[in-house]
Amino acid sequence: MLTIDGSRFSGSGAIVRQAVAFAALTGRPIRVVNVRAKRDKPGLRAQHLCVIEAIAELVNGCTEGLVLGSREFVFRPGSLKVKRSYRWDIGSAGSTTMLALGMLPVLAYAESPVLVELWGGLFQDFAPSAFHLQHVVCPVLRRMGLYAAIDVVRPGYVPRGEGILRLRVQPMSGPLRAIVQDEAGPVTRVWGIALSSHLEERQVSRRMAEAAREVLAQAGYPADIEIRHDIDSLQPGAALALFADREPADREPADRGTADQETADHGRTVRLGADQAGAPRRRAESIGTHVAQQLLQEIRSGATVDRFAADQLIPFAALAEGESRFIIPAITDHVLTGAWLAEVFLGARVKIDDQRLAITGAGFRMTSDRTAG
Repeated sequence: MLTIDGSRFSGSGAIVRQAVAFAALTGRPIRVVNVRAKRDKPGLRAQHLCVIEAIAELVNGCTEGLVLGSREFVFRPGSLKVKRSYRWDIGSAGSTTMLALGMLPVLAYAESPVLVELWGGLFQDFAPSAFHLQHVVCPVLRRMGLYAAIDVVRPGYVPRGEGILRLRVQPMSGPLRAIVQDEAGPVTRVWGIALSSHLEERQVSRRMAEAAREVLAQAGYPADIEIRHDIDSLQPGAALALFADREPADREPADRGTADQETADHGRTVRLGADQAGAPRRRAESIGTHVAQQLLQEIRSGATVDRFAADQLIPFAALAEGESRFIIPAITDHVLTGAWLAEVFLGARVKIDDQRLAITGAGFRMTSDRTAG
């Protein structure tokens, strides 16, 4: 049994999600100690319990110590046996996107299409937004050979949650492919989505968009921001997501065989994202200004992946065949966490040189004794 110290580097829930996913794939039992030791409320929260239980179900695994607040648990994986559909409810406003990212490395090796419905929060602080996962991470994964699509069925916000995120995953035709994004071209388009629920009278979506457009226009980037008014959420809430598309450094044509038209249309476009959710006493104008400034920081850094995608893509690059290369905005504890776990579980080689991140993947393939018919 491998012991993983949850206090290392980020000391966050990322260690829980990635360690359990890698253990499920490799068949190695793990004991995780000092769970989320660097967080204000250490120990397992509802969303962490849900991701461990979900992955355990995917691989017929067993667990010990899974209680709210626990700072230590054991996970013993069995064989992969994935059904056609699942529904998991976090039971709080915990992040459905983090749950999806935790499960995806395992779902990638399913032998048939999978539809997963996740209930919880879709837009909150300290977690990737559903829009970022949908428009930044998933297109990169498709280029790597993993078709994963995200649909926002119903927005969910803090404190109530009860949003619905739908994840569809298609079987891969071979191992994950390495991806190279090591040169940033000029920005060709800046766009975004301004969403508010039950706040149309206060014009929250419009105010967020106008504040963002003003900041971006001053920097020379006209922005096309879609205004969305939602009435399906079970509580008021808001979120703004902005994206910058950079011209690809290479001119390799898009894969016209893909089922996703966005990927085909944009080919190898490099996309950076930034977002923020609404919160009590957080004005719409401050959200627009903050997200626009954050996106400008990503652009000016010369990065080919934004600060969020940088660590989220490491597990997939570590599983892939060949060397993946990115330019990241900065070296964060989450990046170091991903590199550490990729090396421990897969023997992947990770090199970080200033802003350049190179990952030589393991070319992972699920062996016959790890799958069940």
